[in-house]
Amino acid sequence: MFIFDISNPLTLILMLAATVLLIFLAQEVKKSYVAAIMLFAYLVILIMHVAQVATLSEEFRYMISTLSRCIAIDFVFILITFFSYLWVDDIEAKTSGKKSIDNSLDWFWKKV
Repeated sequence: MFIFDISNPLTLILMLAATVLLIFLAQEVKKSYVAAIMLFAYLVILIMHVAQVATLSEEFRYMISTLSRCIAIDFVFILITFFSYLWVDDIEAKTSGKKSIDNSLDWFWKKV
């Protein structure tokens, strides 16, 4: 059974570097869809890990701890990319003069 093990330290560092670089790219080009693509990718990975846990056979029960760590890491990456999406959406809205999708975090963006 193939598991995309993101709890491996090297994989974790590479995914974190890719996430930071894509957030920086989204901020530079002022397009929130770049962050939304990352958010969608991490949601797909989360769904994949949950489906693997749900369909895990008895012979692979020893992998449940690895999969649970992967699910926890997935949630952290989803949180990071969600806030980065909201941040880049706010930047995009200010540069184009449009209303942002959600202005409820204005107090937070002013402190960043």
